[in-house]
Amino acid sequence: MRIQHFLLSIALAVPAPALAAQAGAGSELWRLAAVTVPVPPSLATGIAAGFWNPAQGESGSTRLGLDLIQTPEAVGATGVIAALRFPLRRVGGLGVVYARMGLGDLVRTTDSPDPVGEAIPYYAQSAAVIWARGVGRSSVGARLTYHDTHFDGTRIGHWTLDAGVTHSFGERLRLAAATRGLRRLRSDPAQDLYAGVECRLWRGTLWRSTPGTFIARYGVTAGHPGGADHQIGAGLDVGAAVAVDILVAREATYSNAAWRGAAGLRFAMGRYRVTFARDGGVSDLGSAFRVGLEARLK
Repeated sequence: MRIQHFLLSIALAVPAPALAAQAGAGSELWRLAAVTVPVPPSLATGIAAGFWNPAQGESGSTRLGLDLIQTPEAVGATGVIAALRFPLRRVGGLGVVYARMGLGDLVRTTDSPDPVGEAIPYYAQSAAVIWARGVGRSSVGARLTYHDTHFDGTRIGHWTLDAGVTHSFGERLRLAAATRGLRRLRSDPAQDLYAGVECRLWRGTLWRSTPGTFIARYGVTAGHPGGADHQIGAGLDVGAAVAVDILVAREATYSNAAWRGAAGLRFAMGRYRVTFARDGGVSDLGSAFRVGLEARLK
């Protein structure tokens, strides 16, 4: 379903190269990338996850994160999110994030399917500074971002200031909320508002002495035209080394509701954390994939 939204955004942006249309087309690229996040975006954790929610808390060490995204060949979009964060005494954590998502093989045609002239450039990239700090059982964060969207012969840039917060009620319940690309306090195709809740339903022993934790999640995404998108998911942590996440989402953008799924697998190995994730695919076009690596530098 997200792919249909993505293709429609291209059609809408072609005749209207204004700021709102261009920014909306660029944001749709990132919604296409979000299908590989197997948890509600507000509940995503990790250094690169600061792109979705800046309230990532304090790690006490310098960390580097990298996510690589690949959509089905029929779509041809690829992306990268690179982030670096380091602690500052009495300030919290300060970091930088660079993200780019682009579409290749978009060509011009006339009255035949053969390409004419050069390919049409279409990408969205951003650079951001992120601040986050833990306050008791809460984490708060802010992200100042410059967005650059290039579509065909039009290129626009704008700034946004986003915020995020998470709060834990003991060890069983966590609430989170965040904004991405916030531009105004009303519906805008270039922005998303995230909220989510995570609840620990069970903790015990899976086999022998291996501990396990089962988590249920719910999230909602709003702030853009159409209806709100709802996400329902679950996670299973196997010890401290392996975690499995699944998600089912109901997307209502452009008022055409549909369901999609996503799944992810995380491994922790010493100073490193590796993530593999994919969505369930749609319209026989294939699945989008994401590979992530996070490293603790010191």
